[in-house]
Amino acid sequence: MSFDKLVRIPVDRVGALIGKSGKVKAQIEKTCFVKLEIDSETGEVEIVTDGQIDQIQPFKAVELVTAIGRGFSPENAMKLMREDYVLHVMDLRDFAGKSQQQIERIKGRIIGEGGRARANMENLTNTSICVYGKTVSIIGEPIQIKLAVSAISSISSGSKHGSVYGRLEANKRRQKIERMQLWENKDV
Repeated sequence: MSFDKLVRIPVDRVGALIGKSGKVKAQIEKTCFVKLEIDSETGEVEIVTDGQIDQIQPFKAVELVTAIGRGFSPENAMKLMREDYVLHVMDLRDFAGKSQQQIERIKGRIIGEGGRARANMENLTNTSICVYGKTVSIIGEPIQIKLAVSAISSISSGSKHGSVYGRLEANKRRQKIERMQLWENKDV
């Protein structure tokens, strides 16, 4: 059984997917045991394997291509190769409708002045966040992604940055206490 999946990415992201001298493309093909056929005119990327697909790598290749297409650098996208890391893409039109002006306003709120809001959310949730086009994409562990999605949704809906950071900080403290409890309860 073979694997064949077509993913469409923005044409301006094709260069990032291929990489300098084809290094990024080659790295994805090698790590995921796939072949990438990239059409630079349309942005269509065909991901194929001709061997057995009893592994998860071809599906990780789809996530990698999608992540690079959604604006992540290849280095950040490669975090998806970690066993428990996934990609989540949020459409800003869910919050702003079709108004381009509203989408730009929400993007500005998520990124913040000098990129500080995005950096704060990344640090507090231990994720990577990328704002590109009409989407916000997040790479991280599922529990952390849930926190980031909640924070981004709150900011997109008009919540104040301070209150969102406060909730994220409280959650981070709670997780730290839970980890400490696990160690205290262990018989060593």
